[in-house]
Amino acid sequence: MTNSTFESITPPIVIEADAVSKKFSVRRDTSLKERIVTLGRAGRRHRQDYWALSDISIDIHAGATIGLIGHNGSGKSTLLKVVGGIIQPTAGEVRQRGRVAALLELGAGFHPDLTGRENVYLNASVLGLTRDETEARFDDILDFSGVGDFIDTQVKFYSSGMYVRLAFAVAVHTDPDILLVDEVLAVGDEQFQQKCLDKIRAFQEEGRTIIIVSHALDQIETMCDRVILLNRGQVVLDGAPKAAIDRFRELLSSGEGTRGEQSTQATHSLEVSSIRLCGADGTPATRFTLGQPIDLRVHVRALVPVDRWAVGFSINTVHGQMALASNTDVLGVTLDPITDEAVVRLTLTEIGLAPGEYFVNANAAGISVASSHSLTHGASFVIEGPVDTIGPVAASVRYKAPGTPVR
Repeated sequence: MTNSTFESITPPIVIEADAVSKKFSVRRDTSLKERIVTLGRAGRRHRQDYWALSDISIDIHAGATIGLIGHNGSGKSTLLKVVGGIIQPTAGEVRQRGRVAALLELGAGFHPDLTGRENVYLNASVLGLTRDETEARFDDILDFSGVGDFIDTQVKFYSSGMYVRLAFAVAVHTDPDILLVDEVLAVGDEQFQQKCLDKIRAFQEEGRTIIIVSHALDQIETMCDRVILLNRGQVVLDGAPKAAIDRFRELLSSGEGTRGEQSTQATHSLEVSSIRLCGADGTPATRFTLGQPIDLRVHVRALVPVDRWAVGFSINTVHGQMALASNTDVLGVTLDPITDEAVVRLTLTEIGLAPGEYFVNANAAGISVASSHSLTHGASFVIEGPVDTIGPVAASVRYKAPGTPVR
């Protein structure tokens, strides 16, 4: 054979998704009382089908680095979970070859009441390592994570950055053939992010297959040799990174396709269409430094005229813990009647959130017309900067020696 014959050999397909669709059923009767009332046939009217994925077919070859991009709620994380075998598709089939390491949710597989050390062994066993293999790699995992002396602390006391550093360290030391990464590169300080990127590049040089979900389009364009753009659960474009990113930016500028994980209750006169985050200068932003003001904009659409209404929001950590919340009633704000669309703008100042990733939820509630609609995980952002404390609240801690005069 000639050298050109060898060069033309196509790497084998390691992931094949064939006409994959995934349906979720969202209940409208959210309280226990409502569910008791709607038991039986009547309960069917209080469920709404939601297709997160619709007829997706893709082939991924060994050694490829694939980026998944799209709006919140476009189906990126659902597709990654289906590919990783975490959830089963409603229709279609996924076939894969090789060991898979999945970082689909930060610290998935970690138990909050166990220490970091105990969770390393637990998570490594879930990812296919024996105890002896984990023992042999433990020092490398600890060194990579940078958790240090906190390794014997319960992980429920970890910051989101420590949490993801340890989870990432375990995953990349399981010698995976396929690495699935969902947004974890946005968490942690700059040094750790660079360490993650270096590890991914090493995996690329070793010919491993990587699929990354990220809103960091510059990273996607630099790292990936192919990008899949999803919108409303369907593939819009599958091809070169620049072409897919340019198309995604067109969707962003037009406002087309935005869809978070929406929760619609029985009455539906108002709808939270999207949540936008901006810096103090009004420029859209997803990364903020410690204490930097955040301009939160909740876009609401009225399906019928509503004279009196209110808007609320909450910010959650990646572990689902509410960090802070407020609403226009608490703020003493009376909103003007809404007949079409409106933007409720709230500026957050003197923020005490610790470095890490956070999700934003928003709700619009009718007062003169009974209505309620929520958009869950409608936006996400990252707080960056050094801190001396653990947990979602940042503080400056200073030590005073015994006998120091009280001022």
